[in-house]
Amino acid sequence: MAEFADLIGPFGFAAKSAKELGIIEPDETGTTFEENAAIKALASAKASGLPALSDDSGLVIDALDGAPGVYTANWAEREDGSRDFAMAMEKVEHALHEKGAVTAESRTARFVSVLWLGWPDGHTEFFRGEVEGVVAWPPRGTSGFGYDPVFQPEGFSTTFGEMTSEEKHGWKPGDVQALSHRARAFKLFVETCLNA
Repeated sequence: MAEFADLIGPFGFAAKSAKELGIIEPDETGTTFEENAAIKALASAKASGLPALSDDSGLVIDALDGAPGVYTANWAEREDGSRDFAMAMEKVEHALHEKGAVTAESRTARFVSVLWLGWPDGHTEFFRGEVEGVVAWPPRGTSGFGYDPVFQPEGFSTTFGEMTSEEKHGWKPGDVQALSHRARAFKLFVETCLNA
């Protein structure tokens, strides 16, 4: 939610979460980022009567056959229902070691974000952003959230966890490129829907 607010704020819009609007979030039963994002956007649009922008995102690791993928958040779930991303990062590292993926070349990955815009009448559009990189170890940095401390984007010596919010997803109209997966998807959304 914080990243959405940072991205859409400069365009004069305020982002409100489903929780802030009292909308119960639906179960994410899809098997792709697109399916899960659509489920969330359409449920919020129908419940609120307003256009809704949702995101489904995750870390896709080649050596793990695309895992954790759409189950990225699930890898962080504890028995009590809370999420522990330090534990999740350790699970990823353990799984990579089991596959023998110990060099940077064998630890290629990408963060994927799918933004889905849904209207109360059922009309939808989606925007997909990806950023390539590698899974680093040990985790570095305390910025961001989730798996950011172990994701080092291609062409950088720092992880997302070591970057400021502005460095990671501070795309503005006129910028040729956006760095983060969410910023790349948002750039497509802006260029398509906001004519910026």
